Amino acid sequence: MYLLFCPISQGIEPTHFHGDAIQLGYDDFESIYGMLPSQRRSQRLGPDALSKLKNLYSNQGGKVEGGVASLSYISRASDSTTKLLLRLSDGLEIETVIIPWNGQRSTLCMSTQVGCRQGCKFCATGRMGRVRNLTTDEILAQMFFAKKICRLEGLPDVSNIVFMGMGESADNAENVVKATEILTTRELFQLAAAKVTVSTVGPSPDAFKDFAKAPCVIAWSVHAANDQLRRKLVPTTKYPMVELRQGLIDALLERPNNYLRTVMIEVALMKGVNDSLQQADELVEFVRVITDSVPGCKLMVNLIPFNDIGNTEFEKPDAHDVEAFQKRLQEQGVYAHVRTTRGDDKTAACGQLSTSRR
Repeated sequence: MYLLFCPISQGIEPTHFHGDAIQLGYDDFESIYGMLPSQRRSQRLGPDALSKLKNLYSNQGGKVEGGVASLSYISRASDSTTKLLLRLSDGLEIETVIIPWNGQRSTLCMSTQVGCRQGCKFCATGRMGRVRNLTTDEILAQMFFAKKICRLEGLPDVSNIVFMGMGESADNAENVVKATEILTTRELFQLAAAKVTVSTVGPSPDAFKDFAKAPCVIAWSVHAANDQLRRKLVPTTKYPMVELRQGLIDALLERPNNYLRTVMIEVALMKGVNDSLQQADELVEFVRVITDSVPGCKLMVNLIPFNDIGNTEFEKPDAHDVEAFQKRLQEQGVYAHVRTTRGDDKTAACGQLSTSRR
């Protein structure tokens, strides 16, 4: 298994390593040779390993690239944020986004579904509806292509993963959890669990339990602590916020009393909708119950200024209102961070991901 995944973890198609010569297409062998462990430099993919790959991807010729998925289009924003359009084996497409930070590291925003059924009013993916879940391999293929593009284009290597792209993680929990386990396996992608964040809107109180044992940080897309407003923003909300909160608390209590009890609360701020100081106070009261109920819990609020999706119902909040909202939370002891908008000039920012249904 280690030898199978070593090239994949570097964004290198493993079937290129079969036979007498390594055929890498447009890839530069010299640039990757030093990345490989010593045994891989002289060892080709044997018939048994190739057979295993073909069994894994029986209808794709055993290939990840050109099999599980193909790179269809690359969009580069002015800040180097790079959006990849991947075509799956059935012709459907998904988007994944590489976000470089200070030339030192990159975060990869990964998708879990083609479309999404949650219908959040401020999210372009919600307009698509749910087309289908991604398989574990299709989720991991996004990391494969991201690693390849970072290597070929000189972008910082991916060191953080956020499941905040297309789709609702809890609606595809089995495959998402498997993907987090592979991403954090030392012999495979080698990420620390603290570097993998899975975001969910929390369709039900039980949805959080699906991720209680997963090697990741849990993020909850709250957007409003008030039930009436929350249902307006997330129309599929069926449960009161206090019940959903208890589901999150129960899941956190199942986790070790360490960094895995870190939780992120996400709020997409929209002008005149949920950016007032009153709503900041409601949020403080709401999240305090979480920290009071979970020993060792480290809670942070991620404030996300709305990104335009062509919906005239919502507007980006004024910068001074966002700052006031953040300050109000911090004055009451709640750590709050304002997410920097990245890639919005190429519709690669939070809430802007969408593809055509085919």
